[in-house]
Amino acid sequence: MAVQTYDAIIIGAGQAGGPFSTTLAQAGWKVALIEKEHVGGSCVNEGCTPTKTMVASARVAHLARRAADYGVDTGPVTVDLTKVRQRKRDIVDMFRNGSRRHIEQTDGVDLLFGEGYFTGPKTVEVALNEGGTRQLVADKIFINAGTRPATPPIPGLDSVPALTSTSIMELDAAPEHLLVIGGGYIGLEFGQMFRRFGSRVTIVQRGKQVLVREDADVAEEVVKILRQDGIEVLLEANTTQAAQAENNQIQLTVATPQGDRVLTGSHLLVAAGRTPNSDRLNLQAAGVDVNQHGFIPVNERLETNAPGVYALGDVNGGPAFTHVSYDDFRILRTNLLQNGNATTKNRLVPYVVFIDPQLGRVGLTEQEAIAQGHAFCVAKLPMTHVARALEVDETRGFMKALTDAHTDQILGAAVLGIEGGEVMSALQMAMMGQVPFTAIRNGVFAHPTLAESLNNLFMALDDEERTTCHYPNR
Repeated sequence: MAVQTYDAIIIGAGQAGGPFSTTLAQAGWKVALIEKEHVGGSCVNEGCTPTKTMVASARVAHLARRAADYGVDTGPVTVDLTKVRQRKRDIVDMFRNGSRRHIEQTDGVDLLFGEGYFTGPKTVEVALNEGGTRQLVADKIFINAGTRPATPPIPGLDSVPALTSTSIMELDAAPEHLLVIGGGYIGLEFGQMFRRFGSRVTIVQRGKQVLVREDADVAEEVVKILRQDGIEVLLEANTTQAAQAENNQIQLTVATPQGDRVLTGSHLLVAAGRTPNSDRLNLQAAGVDVNQHGFIPVNERLETNAPGVYALGDVNGGPAFTHVSYDDFRILRTNLLQNGNATTKNRLVPYVVFIDPQLGRVGLTEQEAIAQGHAFCVAKLPMTHVARALEVDETRGFMKALTDAHTDQILGAAVLGIEGGEVMSALQMAMMGQVPFTAIRNGVFAHPTLAESLNNLFMALDDEERTTCHYPNR
């Protein structure tokens, strides 16, 4: 079989690989883009797009049940999960098909559906979905292969019908009792979502807190909110056994500080992290290293240890967010097409956990600031002190920001509250522009908006009784 030569081979049409393929082609490169299943990557097909679409439906159900709080009579609220699912499918199809059309209509890109893997340092073979193989060679190869749901080593787990973050979105009815293994972003979002769809929900978290990278006060407030919603949250709970019980029920044995518990549910969601798809690439043929977890290490310019081979997005072990994958694409575009010198060094990585209320995060946590030796102060404002939150009767959570004790720059923020992601983004822009917190404290914002509450957040730093400061070596 003849070997086809390209300027670039991209493995994976995710949020980095897809736009990078068309950008390179428009610059005159001949590009092969290999995609195993769907254009758009996990974000469009199994992650951001479908989950946030379903979160929106769950929020409507929640607000409808609270209608009487606003003086509105709605009567009993029911959820038709088949219609929720169809709405999700329609939006996913629209996003996916739009991206695919753009790629297929771009001259210079060959979109190949199949599984790509290395056969040598600069050679890739593609096992086509339609049958047969293709042999490709290129001087530059870009890996955007993504991740998949991880399966924790729990005895008996392989004998029960466990759901993943992908398969749970295809249910046609809400589970009677959903058991969730994992208290990270995925477990919390689905747990609250299905509670609002009508399920009883139990979340089993092995660690001392949910959202292990957050400060303890943030994690504790999140658990408080989930429990208010009627969700059972078990902390320091290690699942030691899974088994099939009577009447097609699923049984988990869980070790807790208070002793063993046996949980029985109708469905089980395993949300215990994700594993990279690097094991499917035959990387050893190209001399590409992976770390102990299977991720592909890269330098600040996204280069692997193998010359001419780059890794983008989740597979390189960086923050697993769509916007980070897209920024990886921008870094390579800048460096390879614009003779720039872009790197991942010091880039701000914001994210939002789409529970309700949202948790928006950017910059350093308190623990990270202490570990890095910063002198900083903490401003904190409960949402019960936010006028707009009171007016719309959504006062759960709080805002929190860290400021440098010497320069007044904002080091980080967590906004757990209504539209927390949007408010966090305002603080992120201040950080990007190196705007001191004093300018925001004294700024004139439209009333009544959520952004206006940033005045009050930073006014807390004027009150020594409401301010906590940390200084190294004190």
